[in-house]
Amino acid sequence: MATASAVQSLRDEATCSVCLELFRDPVMIMGCGHNFCRACIAPCWEGAETDVTCPQCRQTFAQRLLGPNRQLANVVEVVKGLSVGSAEGAGGKMVCEQHGEALKLFCETDQVLMCVICQESRAHRAHPAAPIQEAAQQCKEQIQTRLQLLRGERERLEALQGSESQKHQEYQQRAAAERQKVVAAFERLRRFLEEQERLVLAELGEVESGIEKSQEEMVTQLSEEISRLTNLIRELEGKCQQAASDLLQDMRSTLSRCRKEQLQLPEGICPELETRLSILSGQTLALQETLKKFQETLPSTLEKVKRVPKGSYTKATVTLDPDTANPYLVLSADRRSVRWTDTRQPVPYNPERFDVNQCVLGREGFTSGRHCWEVEVGVEMWRGDWAVGVTRESVRRKGWVRLSPEEGIWAVQRCGDQVQALTAPAPTRLSLRRAPRRVWVCLDCAGGQVSFLDADTEAPIFTFPPASFAGGRIRPWFSLWASGPGSELRLCH
Repeated sequence: MATASAVQSLRDEATCSVCLELFRDPVMIMGCGHNFCRACIAPCWEGAETDVTCPQCRQTFAQRLLGPNRQLANVVEVVKGLSVGSAEGAGGKMVCEQHGEALKLFCETDQVLMCVICQESRAHRAHPAAPIQEAAQQCKEQIQTRLQLLRGERERLEALQGSESQKHQEYQQRAAAERQKVVAAFERLRRFLEEQERLVLAELGEVESGIEKSQEEMVTQLSEEISRLTNLIRELEGKCQQAASDLLQDMRSTLSRCRKEQLQLPEGICPELETRLSILSGQTLALQETLKKFQETLPSTLEKVKRVPKGSYTKATVTLDPDTANPYLVLSADRRSVRWTDTRQPVPYNPERFDVNQCVLGREGFTSGRHCWEVEVGVEMWRGDWAVGVTRESVRRKGWVRLSPEEGIWAVQRCGDQVQALTAPAPTRLSLRRAPRRVWVCLDCAGGQVSFLDADTEAPIFTFPPASFAGGRIRPWFSLWASGPGSELRLCH
């Protein structure tokens, strides 16, 4: 006890009479020798250069004379060490570095441990405090609550990871199967074309041989006829040079041979060869037409495949969040469709619900990756006015919200007979051949891009300029408004 009393007496000597805490940067008034913290004496003498007063003995001095007390500062450090060592020896508890008292309280405002002397100081006097054990129990309860939320979120993400992994495996298997089909189909096509090429070329070879043979026969026949006629002409020319008695001899036989050996023209190419050549020409023309159609069809088909978001985006399974639905919107039991009604539904109030705009959000949120989902916006001639797109999770829910990227909404809508992109400062009318019946909503979080496609024709509808999606989740967004009962939006599987 004597040691503890001595330590306490030493603490009293090392305590400032103004702040009642251990000296910090102690200074001494030269006139009376009393010591104060430099930060405590400065406000007392603020604005006064003469006739300053000691806060402890009230003695007045003609001028400000202060000097640092380094020995007292060393004593304060010794007192701090003695207080800590005394408290540790007494019970091993944490002690206040400033006062040497056990830390028994928790300041709820500053979130720090403190002793009873700290609680009475100016720094903490107005702050609510609680015993350490009670404060620790409250913190444990808060931590348990957060743990449950985090575990639930982790389980949801693990389930999503498993589901997405399974989907990716299925898509990989489908892609591998399609690859095998394409390779096999082109191999069959290649073999078929090679076989047809062989057959057609063989047939052409036979026709060419027939033509060549016919040509040789014709040339031979004509050459023989020309030679015979040449000899006959030469003979008749010789007869004309003979005397009359010689010319008339054997004249009947000579004239008879001229009439008898009248030239017979060859038939030329036979009809069979001409028919076979015509057939082959028709086959070649048909092959050229087929090749032309194939060349036109395959690139356009591949271009369509490039435009469909399923190849570059992950198809998300989106469900609607009933806690966000406007009271005039009714969700289906499976949370996959929403319809408009002219009767306000008796739904509970909550901060997440849209109270003016007739909107509802998807339950899912995205912070990274490329995702898409398909929405059926109408299967009849008239299904009312609608809008679909995405929004920041922080979008304002209460009061009228202007539908534009400035408010954190990227969407397209059908209003009357127009399809529009909800741009700022005003919607942009889109020139489409037809109002879409099913819409692909495509979200690229990293690229900050939102685009829309007609799911039936794969034609692009609209793409918003890139935006920054960093710092928050992006959620699917849907809207229906007063267009008559029966208006409905449905998420496609």
